[in-house]
Amino acid sequence: MKQHTADIQVKPAKRLECFVAESQELIQEAQRLRYRIFAKEMGAKLKSEAEGLDYDEVDNFCDHLVVFDNVTNKIVGYTRLLTDQQAKQLGRFYSQSEFNLDHVLTLPGRFLEIGRTCVDPDFRGSAVLTTLWSALVEYALKGQFNYLLGCASITPGPSGFAVDAVYRNIDSKNIAPASLQVTPSMPVPAQLRCDRDESGIPPLLKAYLRFGALICGEPCWDEDFNCMDLFVLLPLDQLQQRYSKHYMRDCKVSNEINATSTL
Repeated sequence: MKQHTADIQVKPAKRLECFVAESQELIQEAQRLRYRIFAKEMGAKLKSEAEGLDYDEVDNFCDHLVVFDNVTNKIVGYTRLLTDQQAKQLGRFYSQSEFNLDHVLTLPGRFLEIGRTCVDPDFRGSAVLTTLWSALVEYALKGQFNYLLGCASITPGPSGFAVDAVYRNIDSKNIAPASLQVTPSMPVPAQLRCDRDESGIPPLLKAYLRFGALICGEPCWDEDFNCMDLFVLLPLDQLQQRYSKHYMRDCKVSNEINATSTL
């Protein structure tokens, strides 16, 4: 019997899709989102020559993972992925501009660096961050990477950078052993440090800490972004032991996000 068209049920497209942007048009849209958040919202001093775009030399070597909203037809979430092979072509990981990673990079296995993570302000508190994280984990597992690494940023409170207070709030199990400690190229200046915990730990960083991420030493002061960066290392074997791939796809990561460059 011939089936009537009215009987055929078409599965509606998901509102949010996450994929690696291939076209220059989509990559530039992602760079405009980065500019709105890092330059306009955070007041970062970007070195990009193109007005309205956050762009640097790393962009030509990395993959751009975007969350696309099919209702508004725009990119609403983003993170930048730099594989160890791409870093070799570039000559370094981005994190190496802030930290000496000699000890970390002697670890056996493959590395995937994450950076410039951001979410459109209108979509914070939605499923964007969960969608982005799930696709990121799938990318890492398919690529058979052993470690995620990157710089997790914390903006200052009214009194300055509460370095000691931040570290007091990090569980000892999330502090890397001495063999994996890194050295910042620019420690947070003494005159910018304070004792009061006014900024706290960003929700996204809290999520990574729950997944077993390690904080590898003292932070670096990023003058251009007016933030302190913590170097974070996340062993993927530990992540897989604690969460199945199915759970990672559906887990409820905190849907708030501090609009800073982070893992």
